[in-house]
Amino acid sequence: MKTLKLNKTTRMNFLTYFLVIVAFVVLQAMIATGSITSSLKGMLVPICAYVVMAVSLNLTVGILGELSLGHAGFMSVGAFTGVTAAIALKDLIAFAPLRLAIGMVVGAAFAAFAGFLIGIPVLRLKGDYLAIVTLAFGEIIKSVFNNLYVGFDSNGFQFSLLSDKTHLAEGGKLIIGGPMGIGGIQKISTFTAGFVLVMITLLVVFNLVNSRAGRAIMAIRDNRIAAESVGINVTKYKMMAFVTSAALAGAAGTLFAMNYSTIVANKFDFNTSILILVFVVLGGLGNMMGSIIAAAALTVLPELLRAFSDYRMLVYAIVLILVMLTTNNPTLKSYTARLKIGKRSGKEAD
Repeated sequence: MKTLKLNKTTRMNFLTYFLVIVAFVVLQAMIATGSITSSLKGMLVPICAYVVMAVSLNLTVGILGELSLGHAGFMSVGAFTGVTAAIALKDLIAFAPLRLAIGMVVGAAFAAFAGFLIGIPVLRLKGDYLAIVTLAFGEIIKSVFNNLYVGFDSNGFQFSLLSDKTHLAEGGKLIIGGPMGIGGIQKISTFTAGFVLVMITLLVVFNLVNSRAGRAIMAIRDNRIAAESVGINVTKYKMMAFVTSAALAGAAGTLFAMNYSTIVANKFDFNTSILILVFVVLGGLGNMMGSIIAAAALTVLPELLRAFSDYRMLVYAIVLILVMLTTNNPTLKSYTARLKIGKRSGKEAD
């Protein structure tokens, strides 16, 4: 009887699924027994959102090979549009999880559309030029939401820019209030919803990477000219990766925003994009499991360092630098490679 042999990539994908499920079960057990602090419990939803952000950005940076510095812009698009949809549906849909799911779908759709629009000019650029344009996109999105007013009344949605000119009918509600953002949000995001979104993200990314389209995307990353020479449509596959990444970021933005009572556009600034990029670089380009671990660890680390009081962020920066130096140490890398070769030789000898 033949035994089923899985290749290295498939084994790593299943291991990632397994570790995420185990982490979810363990944390749920800790919540049920009350053995988890309230501060850490409140961080579970943001951790899930940041994990999705890190995995989705890794699709652009690690798999596609393009440096994007505007990922927080897609997150903000998903946050504001998804929360707006959820608030507008409050009277029609009383079941909060369904309203959250619809909000995430709406946020993902708008973020994907934004990714498509920005991808048309941006994906013609390479390297530093692409990074600068995506950075500018993130700042533009932040400015738009800082000056956008959206209300909802019996006549539907009302929009205005720069100042509140929505002129809502009686009983209407101003949802987005310019620089004040969205207030009075019903906090319906849950750790379970975050876990489901993480699993969906992994399914989407792993299936894309291991498909024919994924191989084309990686071929473009390795050598664009060679990929074009064998008939690969570079624009199509780059757009596919970019839009998928943006859609996942939009869904994460809705999940993140609906964990707070108030959300403002300044939350999704350049620093947020850099933080997500740090997750990706620290976890390893193209390494989804590494991105998950890095996002979770670096989100929790500042909370664990509260004992250092005023020096907390200094210690955080030092730890981050030491980890980066260690993981990129040539001696450590060669030692790890020798260990892998030794294990492989031992298995072949058996």
